[in-house]
Amino acid sequence: MTFRKITDQVFASPQIALDDVVLAAAQGIVLIVNNRPEEESEDQVPGPQIEAAARAAGLGYIAIPVTHAGFSEPQVTAMAEALAEADGPVLAYCRSGTRSTLLWALAEASRGQHPEVLAAQAGVAGYDVTPIRPLLDMLHARA
Repeated sequence: MTFRKITDQVFASPQIALDDVVLAAAQGIVLIVNNRPEEESEDQVPGPQIEAAARAAGLGYIAIPVTHAGFSEPQVTAMAEALAEADGPVLAYCRSGTRSTLLWALAEASRGQHPEVLAAQAGVAGYDVTPIRPLLDMLHARA
C-alpha cells in the first residue's frame, strides 16, 4: 500500500492490513492512528489486531474513532496531542483516508496552523478539506 504524504511527518491511508504495519515501520512511521470505528464494515482488520502488529513492530498505536456523524472537540484534542507527542512520522487511517486527513487538519488548525496551508497540504495528498473549512477557520482563530 502507498501511504499518502500530507506533510513530512503525517501520512494518511485507507484501511491498512497487518502487512502494512511492517511496511509503515520500514518507512520510519513511529505511530499509527486508527480513525475507524470498530465493525464499520465487515472487511476491515479489527483495531486490536492492528494495535498488536504495531506494538510487535515497535510502533505506537492510538485509536481515535470518527464516525460519519462528524468530529468532536475531544477527537480534535486527542489527535493534536498524538501528533505533538509523536517522535517521528505518523500514519493515520480510516476507510478512505479522508476522515483521518480532516481530523489532522482540525488538530493542526487548533494548534495555530493556517487553514490555507492545511488545505494545500491535504490537496497535494488528494484530499479536500472544503467540508470542514468553517471549523478550520474557527479553530485557527481560537488558537
